[in-house]
Amino acid sequence: MSTLYKQTGYPCWYWSAYYKGKRLRKSTRLSQKSLAQKIQQKWDWMLASDDLSFYGSTSVLGPDIHGFMDEHIKVRRRISINTYNTARTVVNSLSDYLKSINVKTVGDITIKVLDGYIDHLSCSAKTKKNHMIEIRQMLKRAVIEGLLPNNPAEHVTLPRIIKAEIHRPLGQYDLEVIFNHAGAWRLYFEFLYRTGLRAGDVAMLTYGNIDKKRKVIVSLIRKSRRVHEVPLSNVLLDQIGDFGVDQPLFPTLYSQSERKLNDNLAKPRKFLQGILKANNRKKATLHSFRTTFNNTLRDLGLSIDDRAVLLAHSSSETTKIYTHPNLELAFEYINKMPDFS
Repeated sequence: MSTLYKQTGYPCWYWSAYYKGKRLRKSTRLSQKSLAQKIQQKWDWMLASDDLSFYGSTSVLGPDIHGFMDEHIKVRRRISINTYNTARTVVNSLSDYLKSINVKTVGDITIKVLDGYIDHLSCSAKTKKNHMIEIRQMLKRAVIEGLLPNNPAEHVTLPRIIKAEIHRPLGQYDLEVIFNHAGAWRLYFEFLYRTGLRAGDVAMLTYGNIDKKRKVIVSLIRKSRRVHEVPLSNVLLDQIGDFGVDQPLFPTLYSQSERKLNDNLAKPRKFLQGILKANNRKKATLHSFRTTFNNTLRDLGLSIDDRAVLLAHSSSETTKIYTHPNLELAFEYINKMPDFS
């Protein structure tokens, strides 16, 4: 419902109403209230019919949705590059969808529109939730600025997230399939399977980290922030060449930048998942090799304490290289691991 009011120092009556979350204000140019009320009734009727011809430019009803989204992306960049990249991905996806259904202003975004967007996305339930978190943050600003009466993203129905065993252990058939189709990633997968190191730690290895005489890897483990010694199996030693100490074992993955490293790890991860999918196997991750390493040594009879050391868990001793107290025992067990290559 509209209202009539006067501004201080101005004799004419002003008409005010809300349309799609945006407050509209326009002078009736009439100083007599009875005449202004007739104009009010006329404009109310036109507004109810979505006829805005009396108001002039419709651009004042709210900013162009795509301009509003661009501004949101710029603001998110102030937080961090990761936040910026997330916002850009979500906003670009939403923008394409809104174009397809001819939504042009912020005020046109409703619960129904966002429900349609959720159904439109072809991704996991968790990813859909992450999209809506970013959209909710963007529309929160629209509510504060008076472009929306409330935040429709807070009322969208999201699909239920079914927890899955993400880093599932790999079985014998899984490993056979993976190594039979590993191609250029064979050595990398071998290192993951036979050392139990995390994917990022293996990707950061250089030839200088390999001590062939002692048959160990000496490397900083990023998560524990300690230097660890990890025994190398004979299978791996036979496949490692001799290059400069600063040369990375896996040049296509190696990067000093944490973000670039994570981006690079997507290549072998997607390759691994592609192999499993093509052979009708359940989804797994690069971390699945670490889980498999632990389970394999457990099944061979290695104690949990010894396995904890091999998995390079955090050490309370910060002044020395953290190594296995009995390397000969460790060599014995890792060389017993089944060979699927």
